[in-house]
Amino acid sequence: MANLVFFHAHPDDEAISTGGTMALMSDAGHRVVLVCATRGEMGEPADGVLEPGELLGDRREQELKQSCDLLGVEALEFLGYKDSGMVGEPSNDDPTCFWQADLEAASEQMAALLSKYECDILVGYDPHGVYGHPDHLKVHTVGARAAEIAGVERVFWATANRNAIDEMRASGAIGDEDLEDDDRVDTEAFGMPASEITHAIDVRAALDRKRASLAAHASQITDESFFLAMDDVAFAQAFGTEWLVDAARHEASNDRQGDFATSIFD
Repeated sequence: MANLVFFHAHPDDEAISTGGTMALMSDAGHRVVLVCATRGEMGEPADGVLEPGELLGDRREQELKQSCDLLGVEALEFLGYKDSGMVGEPSNDDPTCFWQADLEAASEQMAALLSKYECDILVGYDPHGVYGHPDHLKVHTVGARAAEIAGVERVFWATANRNAIDEMRASGAIGDEDLEDDDRVDTEAFGMPASEITHAIDVRAALDRKRASLAAHASQITDESFFLAMDDVAFAQAFGTEWLVDAARHEASNDRQGDFATSIFD
């Protein structure tokens, strides 16, 4: 059995990008650990969700713990940095935010956790942070450096399949408004092209838990949201596969060889 560490930027990122893979790995008997860089303090809470005086970071931490229980996560760790907010916001300049963290110091902290849990496989984000969020970009660089320090040889990047998204948009399965409701997100550079993706993980067997883990993040994801409003068929099409890139293979060649691998052990 393997020890897998998933490294995410904010609560709810784990559910969106890798929730199905985490659940399946736990089901198979592997130890699944989640490290979250921040508590998502800069998120925008749904109307009326917070109790008087309740801090968003505290609520999101509790939501993340509920999500971890649903996905079979054995251990949850926080790096303790503040949420940097979306690109270009004043919060990017906060010296205590993750974006401003010293790379070596943050990487040493992350490497200590990789060693603590005897990490065999680290899953972070692609070099663009999937969609360019400062904290996602930092997860990529800190994760890569931490793996070097801790001697973790197997590193994967969670990403989105840009070609599959284009196909769903063309078919009407998802609308432009689902991806373009925030002008701070560069939809043209969202995820990676299929030619650079190495792994397609079929997570349909865990979709009920993935959806439940998304719903656990009620301060951010409401029943009317893109993630939960779609019917079961559309949800399976949009989220039934999770996309990963083997970092070593990507560095060796930008061309995918053959079909997508279907297991991270391939």
